[in-house]
Amino acid sequence: FFSSCEGASGRAGLQVFMPGYEWRKMGEQRSGNPLLSCSFNQDNSCFSVGTREGYKIFHCSTGSLCYQNFDGAVSIIEMLFSSSLVAVVGSGEQPALSPRRLCMFNTASGHANAELSFVTSVLAVRMNQKRLVVVLWHKVCIYDLTNMALLETIETVPNTRGLCALSTNEENCFLVLPASIVNGSAIIYNALSLQTYCQIQAHQSPLAAMGLSCDGLLLATASEHGTVIRVHKIVEAEKVFTFRRGSYPATIYSLSFGPVSQVPQVLAATSSSGTIHVFKLDPTKRHRNATGLLTVVTNSMGSSTDSEHSHFILRNILPAGVKSICAIASHVGDIAEGSSSDVQWSNSERSCLYLVTMNGYFSKYSLNIGPGKEFSWTLEHESAILTSCSEQISASFV
Repeated sequence: FFSSCEGASGRAGLQVFMPGYEWRKMGEQRSGNPLLSCSFNQDNSCFSVGTREGYKIFHCSTGSLCYQNFDGAVSIIEMLFSSSLVAVVGSGEQPALSPRRLCMFNTASGHANAELSFVTSVLAVRMNQKRLVVVLWHKVCIYDLTNMALLETIETVPNTRGLCALSTNEENCFLVLPASIVNGSAIIYNALSLQTYCQIQAHQSPLAAMGLSCDGLLLATASEHGTVIRVHKIVEAEKVFTFRRGSYPATIYSLSFGPVSQVPQVLAATSSSGTIHVFKLDPTKRHRNATGLLTVVTNSMGSSTDSEHSHFILRNILPAGVKSICAIASHVGDIAEGSSSDVQWSNSERSCLYLVTMNGYFSKYSLNIGPGKEFSWTLEHESAILTSCSEQISASFV
């Protein structure tokens, strides 16, 4: 898709005007929420946003604008890694962009590869190398991505949020959906064998957010209360972590695991409180031997938490109530100067935290996580997404 996202224009679309919170707050007051959707691709190397004019794709490491389309309002835009294939759903503001139609668009050729029409609006789309998953209000359709053949239709509980998670791992190709509108249970399907794998009772209240690790083995969930985040090992249907985000309710907007290769692995959460929470996963729990359990229903709710020495907070990052999504990737290069702490640890783990807000801003943070409570973070980049123009595009398609 993008063989290069930097060229003569340098770091296109990356302009820092003022400190993050004040800058984003002014943007919110000026323009409300100009984005209709935002999402990261499967390896967190790019992110895409849908607007009333069309959609844009950016490179995470630099914030460079890689591709844009102005055919009309887009409510869903999903990438397939860094390939030229994107899934596009309109918002209904133009007749050709119905919220009940999914277009598989090739950004390299500029043409649609396929179109799918549905009776009700498409609420979410997920892809990996083998499967395309389309989430509707009361059912989910699973397609073979190679030929767009419909493989399975799953009847679900009413899913007004469009909640779902699809593993990017081809061996552990799990699809997670809400199993109830009364409590926080999740049902896991094997998207390759098209069979139910297990069901997990994660919370007492209905689910509000979920996320899978890149290897497909860990599931993070949060309920509508948003005070507790739980992590389960899918193979054993076993709870391994319980983190308390806070004492007061908040809406969890996104849950994102860091790379499995990093030790310790981390989990990040954004919420309506305006803070970002980062949780450190104890590797001794993460890598315990499997018990061999397969189809299991388990009640895994409990009061004990893993927050001591494992919970870090980035305060005053966002205006309260502004919806946001985050993603974590491996850090490339040295941590920039100006860290919130002058302490550097030789045995610490560096990560990049990417943040996109629905009022139109992108931020890149460098995280330095050491043993115990040692933690620092640096704001590396910040940019207004909608200021990027066509002259700044420096991508070449393959």
